[in-house]
Amino acid sequence: MFEYTTFFLAILFIIFYNIWRHNKNKIIPNWPIIGMVPSVLHNQSKIHDFVTLALKHHRGTFQFKGPWFTNIATFIITSDPMNVNHILSKKFSNYGKGSDFLEIFEILGVGIFNLDSKEWEQERALLHSLLKTKNFEIFYQQNIQKKLENCLLPFLDHASKEVKVLDLQDVLERFTFDISCTFFFGFDPNCLPYKCNELSDIAYEKAFSVLEDMVLRRHYIPKCIWKLQKWLQIGLEKKGKAARENLHQFLEKCITDYKGNEDVDESRYCLLKELMKERLGKGEMIDEKYIRDTAVNLFGAGNGTISSGLSWFFWLVSTHPIGEAKIIQEIKDNCLTQEENLINNLNVEKIDKLVYLHGAICETLRLYPPLAFQHKCAIKSDILPSGEHVGPNTKLIYSLYAMGRMQQIWGDDCLEFKPERWISARGGIINVPSYKFIAFNAGPRSCIGKDLSFVQMKMVAASLLWKFRIQVVEGHPVTLRTSIVVRMKHGLKVEVSKRCI
Repeated sequence: MFEYTTFFLAILFIIFYNIWRHNKNKIIPNWPIIGMVPSVLHNQSKIHDFVTLALKHHRGTFQFKGPWFTNIATFIITSDPMNVNHILSKKFSNYGKGSDFLEIFEILGVGIFNLDSKEWEQERALLHSLLKTKNFEIFYQQNIQKKLENCLLPFLDHASKEVKVLDLQDVLERFTFDISCTFFFGFDPNCLPYKCNELSDIAYEKAFSVLEDMVLRRHYIPKCIWKLQKWLQIGLEKKGKAARENLHQFLEKCITDYKGNEDVDESRYCLLKELMKERLGKGEMIDEKYIRDTAVNLFGAGNGTISSGLSWFFWLVSTHPIGEAKIIQEIKDNCLTQEENLINNLNVEKIDKLVYLHGAICETLRLYPPLAFQHKCAIKSDILPSGEHVGPNTKLIYSLYAMGRMQQIWGDDCLEFKPERWISARGGIINVPSYKFIAFNAGPRSCIGKDLSFVQMKMVAASLLWKFRIQVVEGHPVTLRTSIVVRMKHGLKVEVSKRCI
């Protein structure tokens, strides 16, 4: 018996030694049965940088092997722009959401991000028509100006006098949440007060960040495990359920209040009112679930993503004083005459002249795109431009974060913050194809709110930089949070002081 046991252990040792030797120089070793999951779990605190390193090692595309007999047994990860263009544009009809997407992103319900085919086309056409009206553009711009003038600027002014350390990421998240509420429901919940007293946590405003963490984890944990955790109500799934309930309760209250005041305040403009008019005008029924899910989708698109972009922008600019000085000078040259108030002069025509600011925002979104990655699912067999064979129902993940760090796309200085990268020799803006500059997605599903996002980011960036000097607290660690939205793990601790122009 002892001889047989020794022989068996010797064979087992030889097998695992050979596997170890085969894997030891690989970024992500592929183990029998459990696949590549151990490496992901070991590096989950820095998952986006780890995936970027793996993609560079594999020249932009590789097959991820998960545990056998699970929903993540095999999928393709890519940062190759030709692959992305193929998936999102050239073969758009062959790549849908897939059943996994709907389960992973269940929080989005029946909103536009979860829809495919005809339903998606109809919803996109409707929202596109509403967001592109002149009335909405004016309403949107006026509300940003109002919120800046009455809230964000006084808040920072108060902080500068108190010499307080602020978490600027938290401040911006509250600001964009209030803006999103205003444009969808027509009212401001005032998550950000006008004075920088102690900011208390607001469960429904913080819900999105918890749900974003949960969504990322569902991508690399086998479905059977996270569904078991959901059933047992443990771990991140328990936190996710509480966050979803807080968010839904808030939105349902907003909908109820809106309906209660709808006949009283006919002058109140908001996207919900226009949406209901369009639907009812076509004889379509509107239930509260549709309104709630649409709100969740639009909040997700216009809240966390914009606050994420602005947070990284202010960090990058504060650590690149030459670039900051160029933005200040550009504002002075193009937006003001004599002693004018900047906030009253910030219209679309003037901010369009801020070319260097536009380049700085694009550079921020290149290095820190609000969404770290997205995924698609093949309907039929296909071959990617890079040569990988794609079988039916194969999941494909394209890393937006990694694409901004690829030398073959952006050159040897791809990790540097260079707004000049976006400015032509004649001083105009260089337009980069969307399948390379992927922050707003590409192809038919490209972001319909791209222009609105740029307007809000430019107005906030110009207003804050003109009036305040923002300095990151010395020694404050700025690292990525393990989330699908590219947020800062420890926030952005800053000191704010008045700028002398």
